[in-house]
Amino acid sequence: MDITQVERAKALLHGWLASRLSPEALGWLDQQIALIEGGERPLQLGIAIGLAPRKVGKDDLALSFAEQEAGREIRPDLDATGWSVDQAARILFVLASFRGDEAAFAGAFDRILAAAEIGEQIALLRGLPLFPAPARLVSHAAEGVRSAMQPIFEAVAHRNPYPREQFSDAQWNQMVVKTLFIGSRLWPIQGLDARRNADLARMLIDYAAERRAAGRTITPELWRCVAPFLEGAEIAMLASILCDGSEAERGGAALALSESPHPSAKAALEAAPDLAAAARDGRLTWTMIA
Repeated sequence: MDITQVERAKALLHGWLASRLSPEALGWLDQQIALIEGGERPLQLGIAIGLAPRKVGKDDLALSFAEQEAGREIRPDLDATGWSVDQAARILFVLASFRGDEAAFAGAFDRILAAAEIGEQIALLRGLPLFPAPARLVSHAAEGVRSAMQPIFEAVAHRNPYPREQFSDAQWNQMVVKTLFIGSRLWPIQGLDARRNADLARMLIDYAAERRAAGRTITPELWRCVAPFLEGAEIAMLASILCDGSEAERGGAALALSESPHPSAKAALEAAPDLAAAARDGRLTWTMIA
């Protein structure tokens, strides 16, 4: 993201906030932006980020459909669902600190994130799709995925195009597998289908086999990441789920079998003709399963 794109992102966030803030809060916001952009007070960015909840509040940003669409025109696949007013302000302050030097920006981001408390970390990680120097920030996103705190993990993993675009396969696979281990959901992860890979499928198949052997449930979302890589043993497992699984489990098994290129998948799916038909004509989708 170059400086022109940064300016467009700043204008977008400022517009969102201006329609929601009181005159007093908006005046404070504009004052902080001017001070940060001026660069004469090196600590101003951290001060503004820390004061944001107190000065602008923590209400849900609650964007309209039109506002979300405007965001995607500025930044493809941007999804600000669930953002709060103070988070948007914090992201805006970080953008205001960019003066065209990506290395300097990344260094400043390092320092800010290192000193951030949990709420600040969540805001900064949600802002990753809008920040310049994206390749220089990958280590911070990867650290967020390793966090033991689920809200920090989900700030990176959920509704965020950054991992899909910047993570290596190893980092991506770690994120997807951890999503299941901590009991989070897969559906808000952007790019699940596009970034399916054989290594991830093998990890998830092993995880599913262990849970099934232990008599534990398997989230039907798991099979979405596995479908193109099914082999005989996995198809037999899905055939078994078609017979004795819950409604959601059977739906996930049917969708996975319908997407599999393996010759035996079609035969296995014949055991559930109603689900096969629903998958075929779009009445059964991964969104519905999730």
